[in-house]
Amino acid sequence: MQDRVTYEFAIIRFVPKVEREEFINVGVLVYSKRKKYLGIKYTEDSDRLKAFQCEISHEMITTYLKAWETICKGGSIGGAIGELELSDRFRWLAAAKSTVLQCSPTHPGLCTDPEKELEDLFNRNVL
Repeated sequence: MQDRVTYEFAIIRFVPKVEREEFINVGVLVYSKRKKYLGIKYTEDSDRLKAFQCEISHEMITTYLKAWETICKGGSIGGAIGELELSDRFRWLAAAKSTVLQCSPTHPGLCTDPEKELEDLFNRNVL
């Protein structure tokens, strides 16, 4: 049996009108220091996003989510933030923001495989 390791996760929320604080869960971030893992999974379901009847285009949201994915992968293509350490990239993405993409508070857990945990969290909290 594999050893369980700690991880942290945050749910990514689409918040079309920040002042109303209404949101739809669109993705999940998972970070595990011991496994040196930072992953993101999100949906681009335009029908769900249209439920808010908002002025923000589906393409704009997809662009933002892809930028977050690039930061998760790391490296110079992710700009200055992409070059930060894994933990710093996670903290930057999961930090409180007043934008159309926000994260829930971070939550801890134990798992053997952070990538599988990302999939499970996505299925439970987003789909």
